[in-house]
Amino acid sequence: MQPHDVIRATADPLNLVGAAFYFASETRAAAKQQFGLDGFRNYFLGRGGVLGDVDADVVAAAFGYFEPGLIRNLWSSGAERIAPRTARDVARAFIAAGHEFGRARFADLDGLTEFADAAAVVIGSVEPAALALFAGVRAEPVPDDAPAAALHQAMVLRELRGSVHLVAVVASGLTSAVAHAIRRPADTEMFGYAPDAAEAVTAEQRAAWDRAEQLTDELLVPAYAGLSEAQGAALVAGAQAMHGALAGA
Repeated sequence: MQPHDVIRATADPLNLVGAAFYFASETRAAAKQQFGLDGFRNYFLGRGGVLGDVDADVVAAAFGYFEPGLIRNLWSSGAERIAPRTARDVARAFIAAGHEFGRARFADLDGLTEFADAAAVVIGSVEPAALALFAGVRAEPVPDDAPAAALHQAMVLRELRGSVHLVAVVASGLTSAVAHAIRRPADTEMFGYAPDAAEAVTAEQRAAWDRAEQLTDELLVPAYAGLSEAQGAALVAGAQAMHGALAGA
């Protein structure tokens, strides 16, 4: 398989698999017990905590898509609730919850070791400049067992595409607000924007969005170019197997 074929075949499955644990009941219960956090504050501190104890503007820059005021409110209020512990503590617990999610959902799947190994080739070859959230999560250790490692690497690959996509969005002349209105028009209010934000999107902006999607794939090609044919097939098969397991749950 060519790198672009692997990228296209795994984009949607990894988007779902890499985020599947974010608001799972087990993740929310653990956050409530350990830190007294609700699901949304746990999401922002857990996903963004790999950046360290930074100002909310730094998190907004790394996340994109969300209205910055929404991030500031949830990030700051979440940090107040967990003191003296830190966002990095929440991030490590958040990722550990992902590992447990993988163990619970993927224990019976074949090919996950091969998936994780192939993912490591991609992840290890990335030049992380301008990809802060990806770099932060890449720095976290990968567990040894295949189901947890596969979930972990799916999460890292999701952050890779997301971080690269933000670069492509900016390069295409779009704001996060417009990009989100195009990507998820039914969810603008949940992300802090006006409920009718999608109605203001122009044809020119939609064309720019299409260019951003194409540019995202192009920017990812060097990272995937080091995969052998067998590794590319393993990455696709593993992503699709995990996606199928979640879809059938």
